[in-house]
Amino acid sequence: MGPVTDDYLQINRAMWDDRAAAHAASPEYDVDRLRTDPKALSDVVRFDLPLLGDVTGLRTVHLQCHIGTDTLSLHRLGAHVTGLDLSPASLEQARGLAADASASIDYVAADVYDAADVLPEAGRYDLVYTGIGAIIWLPSIDRWAGTVAALLRPGGRLFIREGHPMLGTLDIGEVGPVLSYPYFEQADALVFDGDETYVDTDQTLQSLPSHEWTHGLGEIITALQRHGMVFESLTEHDSVPWRALGPLMEPHPDHPGEYRLAEHPERLAASFTLTATRAT
Repeated sequence: MGPVTDDYLQINRAMWDDRAAAHAASPEYDVDRLRTDPKALSDVVRFDLPLLGDVTGLRTVHLQCHIGTDTLSLHRLGAHVTGLDLSPASLEQARGLAADASASIDYVAADVYDAADVLPEAGRYDLVYTGIGAIIWLPSIDRWAGTVAALLRPGGRLFIREGHPMLGTLDIGEVGPVLSYPYFEQADALVFDGDETYVDTDQTLQSLPSHEWTHGLGEIITALQRHGMVFESLTEHDSVPWRALGPLMEPHPDHPGEYRLAEHPERLAASFTLTATRAT
């Protein structure tokens, strides 16, 4: 672990910039399908639909949007959507996908903590959407919650699906999952270094460090309430859209792109969906 410094933004941006092209070319993101089929949705947004509901006409910001596959999917569901991400290379891929799909989507390169300062519609959004694999890159869940509240209009809604902090504590041991990482937010970052990523790729990636943080469910909900958000719902899922525990996981039989424990999936909360509204 290491202390939080201003360098974490540059460190993580470099890592995401390096991986953006490989992610866009990977089978997991399935960009070609989204590019050629005007009705296609990402597997992530398709999974979200039952809890997301109708977004037609909603002024929406997608925080930490990466290469824009979920952003495009929200647009196709009828949202007026803006994507924001730290990585210029990721947004280059997102803009290219939107152009190929003839989709009018605005993209802004910025740190998520700066979103309320750089987005002209801040305080007027109907929906803040945060996709999976996002908040682990942020050192303070309280600052994130404050950003969400500042972006939304009174009555506006937050929708977040994220890897479960229970899953985040685990690593692959010799005989199964082992508790290896904190559940609760820590001041120090979890520092990883390597040339791997979470998708299948034959592209050469640089060996680069990344800084990550964990946030417990109670910490997330309490932070949102502290900033004037009214908690609505929390749904826990036995799956997550990547092989988080490698060979211990298998494709979900009912949800394309999702993975759960091959044995006893009911024993692990792998992801969660949380919704909340800004107090009126």
